[in-house]
Amino acid sequence: MKKGKNIHGQVWVETVIYTLIAFVMIGLVLSYARPKIEEMQDRAILQQSTEMMKQIESTVLSMSGAGNQRILEIGIKDGNLKIDAVNNKIIFELESKNVYSEPGKQINDGSVIVLTETKTGYNLVTLTSDYSNNYDLKFDGKEEVKTISKASNPYDMYILNEGEDVSGKIIMNISLG
Repeated sequence: MKKGKNIHGQVWVETVIYTLIAFVMIGLVLSYARPKIEEMQDRAILQQSTEMMKQIESTVLSMSGAGNQRILEIGIKDGNLKIDAVNNKIIFELESKNVYSEPGKQINDGSVIVLTETKTGYNLVTLTSDYSNNYDLKFDGKEEVKTISKASNPYDMYILNEGEDVSGKIIMNISLG
């Protein structure tokens, strides 16, 4: 009788040990895979954001004549999009644990300037489109900085060509719907 109870207890001990070993193995795999998955997600977000910035620029450049208006659907999965009407720039920023480009060095990806800055515990990746040479950007008719945060649903961005100002720059009024 004692032998049967002993074997039954041994089966439970073995089951617990095997389960613990399986949990340790899963934990080890996740500790390696999770940073790689996050890096791939950040790269995908930055590539999509670069394409979004190029799409905005392409739309602005294609709008000729005062009164011309376009609507863009922009999705922001992570990070912030800043419309800096004071400096006539559109900036996308993302905090990432991974390095996207060489830190401290500006790199041109077409017309988009990419800059990675190393901060304490993370990297700040900035994508910038500069319109200051030919355009005067406004947000809702004002010279202000508007930050658009991530959202589950895409934003409708309205861009209106309001014609030239006295200095010859084309006024582009941006608003959200």
